[in-house]
Amino acid sequence: MAADTTLIILGASGDLTSRLLLPALGQLLTREPDRSVRLHGAGMEDWTDDHWRDTVRASFATMGGEGAFEKVAETTYSQVDITRAADLQKLLDAAEGRPALYFAVPPAVAEKACVALADVTIPEGTVLALEKPFGTDEASAHALNQQVAKLVPEDQVFRIDHFLGRSTVLNLLGVRFANRLIESVWSADDIASVTVDFPEKLGLEGRAGYYDRAGALVDMIQSHLLQVMAFVTMEPPSSLDQLDLRDATSAVLRATHVWGDDPVKSSRRARYTEGTIGDRHFTSYADEPGVDASRQTETLAEMTVEVRTARWEGVPIVLRSGKALGPDAGDPAVTVTFKPVRHLPHGFIGESEPTVMTFSLGPDTMSLGLNVNGADDPLELERVTLGADLGEGGLKAYGEVLSGILDGDAMLAVRGDAAEQCWRIVQPVIDAWRADEVPLDEYPAGTAGPASWGL
Repeated sequence: MAADTTLIILGASGDLTSRLLLPALGQLLTREPDRSVRLHGAGMEDWTDDHWRDTVRASFATMGGEGAFEKVAETTYSQVDITRAADLQKLLDAAEGRPALYFAVPPAVAEKACVALADVTIPEGTVLALEKPFGTDEASAHALNQQVAKLVPEDQVFRIDHFLGRSTVLNLLGVRFANRLIESVWSADDIASVTVDFPEKLGLEGRAGYYDRAGALVDMIQSHLLQVMAFVTMEPPSSLDQLDLRDATSAVLRATHVWGDDPVKSSRRARYTEGTIGDRHFTSYADEPGVDASRQTETLAEMTVEVRTARWEGVPIVLRSGKALGPDAGDPAVTVTFKPVRHLPHGFIGESEPTVMTFSLGPDTMSLGLNVNGADDPLELERVTLGADLGEGGLKAYGEVLSGILDGDAMLAVRGDAAEQCWRIVQPVIDAWRADEVPLDEYPAGTAGPASWGL
């Protein structure tokens, strides 16, 4: 595959580039030997081309992609200020083929760069790849969308959500839509509740500067879990084409609201105190370096929403994510709990629990909890779990992201209106928390959350 794209990484000297983007690119080039790409790094650091190439080689090696460097048709580095139109113009003028600008920079810097791009002659076909969060509320997201719309068409804008890795999403869609047994019961008629849960064992990991202003609600639920929920609850698209798929997920998000329109009763928040996970000791979040305890930033957030459509109205959908959580919090997963059977014939003994289908989010697995007859007494019901390994996919999340960018396939990129809707959905909860209408609970690091939550 000829190198018809120049991937320009803005913020090339930063952590995101060396830790995630370059290793993923190395893996992509290793797994797809016919693929080639031109690569240009742009950053504030005064690096030479040789220093940049050494960084690329070292990052590729972390994923076993030592040989992938030979697939890079050309790679150079420029010291630039990406908020200056003149610097951006030089980058684009030097690009061969189709330029793809990847904004591996903080959101505020990316926004300034998009403003500067208004004064730049942008080559036809140029792709803009923007990391989330996209804006700071619905109004700012809308303003940023309007700015970006002046630069390139919507199908050339990739709002990156690495949670929407191709294998994870397509595994879920395949199970849902390719099995009549499942597809026919995927609605409020048979489903009692849905939970999208993403517990993390990690703490701040040096991200206090960003995280203490965002918190778990914005960092995870607004940015990622609502998108996962949209794939779980969307109407069947006619195809997996980017237009059909993104139409379906955007329609779901437009129909999503806080449960009962009551953000106080339908949300909970907490932050971790001192505790231990394995052999690692955590100080209280309030005492972490860079944290302003007076901000009341949550490290565990939960909100319940409802998709007000004929398929889903009346089904509570719980979105939850937190940091410094222990093994009892479980693994990241989508859990679908079905309604009990209408009638259980008299004579059966034992527990008759609802059927539960669980999709684990990395590694990708699926399990189905069922009631069956006991081995010793056929009248006694026992619980069994059927499981399937759906595999991790050929590429890590950012490899799949880069594959879509290089191929110009925005199937799993977030569309502009969907980004705005995610802010609209969470804003009532943000407002209630800022008004201190919802208590900030606490939980020791290493536990499943506050004892009062019953997790």
